[in-house]
Amino acid sequence: MIQIDEILKGAESAVAPKAAEAAASDSIPSIEKEFKMLEGMSFDEIINRCVNSILEFAFHLAIAVLVFYIGRFIIRKIYHIIASIFIRRKLDQSLATFVLSLVNIALYFILVITVVGILGLETSSFLALFASAGVAVGLALSGTLQNFAGGVLILLLKPYKIGDYIEAQGYAGTVKEIQIFSTIINTTDNKQIIIPNGGLSTSSVNNYSKEPYRRVDWTVSIAYGDDYDVAKKGILDILLSDPRVIKKYLDESDDQAPDESLMEQDLENSDFDSKTEQEVEKSEEKAQAKSWLGHLKDKKNVGNAIKRPIENFHKDALAMLPKIDRAPFVALGNLNTSSVDLTVRAWTRSEHYWGVFFTMNERFYKELPPLGINFPFPQLDVHMNRTDQPEP
Repeated sequence: MIQIDEILKGAESAVAPKAAEAAASDSIPSIEKEFKMLEGMSFDEIINRCVNSILEFAFHLAIAVLVFYIGRFIIRKIYHIIASIFIRRKLDQSLATFVLSLVNIALYFILVITVVGILGLETSSFLALFASAGVAVGLALSGTLQNFAGGVLILLLKPYKIGDYIEAQGYAGTVKEIQIFSTIINTTDNKQIIIPNGGLSTSSVNNYSKEPYRRVDWTVSIAYGDDYDVAKKGILDILLSDPRVIKKYLDESDDQAPDESLMEQDLENSDFDSKTEQEVEKSEEKAQAKSWLGHLKDKKNVGNAIKRPIENFHKDALAMLPKIDRAPFVALGNLNTSSVDLTVRAWTRSEHYWGVFFTMNERFYKELPPLGINFPFPQLDVHMNRTDQPEP
């Protein structure tokens, strides 16, 4: 046993110096290794080594230049393809410019990293540098980036568009311009308000122009003792006499009336009377197949070929919903201290809202008094009781 221990100790003592020498050799810088390798080489060998290194670098440089020009050509093609898609889709100009610049920068960044890697340089240091710079810029421009992200969301989701009358952030006005960082609105007295997009994208926005129709409300006060039925009939007659007021249903308005020429064309193409049910199904399948193939042949109509069935589906779904009566409405709303308040409601198109509102106010004031309807005003009756008392 003693001999075995001595043998193991001797082996360890023999291996330890070799391990130390290996660690020391690993710690020597690569530059020193190169110089040591050159010390044992002749002048011709050093020249050959330098020439080979130059040729190798020139070869990598030529490949890098070739890759750069090919990559730039591909980036330009991708840029023009995306731009043409945006033009066909009629994407907002501000959003299209932003997306194109972002795609252009990202592609060129990838190309530069690829070229640097081909040249033999370390790309990790470049990536770390860009990452740290991005973090620093992000922290310094946190508020600006929030407005930037809000502008992108607004341009994508389109909660409002140019020309809409909105109310947000304590301001109301017509949208004049939608920029990447802010939205510009003009108030009714023509003051320009610039609102950051960050708040608009995260808070509520009241869009008065989004829906095609709006309800107009009035409160008409009549005096106690006036005939309620006469007042109600007079108000309804005034409302129904205005062509801008919806008479019954929204889809019965002139702007949403169906096109008779399109209906006649659909009836001519149907020919249901002269075919059996099976023939009708087969002809419909063939017609659909032909229409789809015709649309797919023309690249410009591919989007329409997909969009039209969806629009037809939505129209059929809306047609199945029960109609809501939108006729003018008059009811007794409140018995006030000195007046009887009538609640009056009528529907009209959004662009006619203020015209109908002010016109009806004027007509109520002029046309109701001849019917025996009086408009009350606050009044107070004071009764004094006089008592004759003898003087003391």
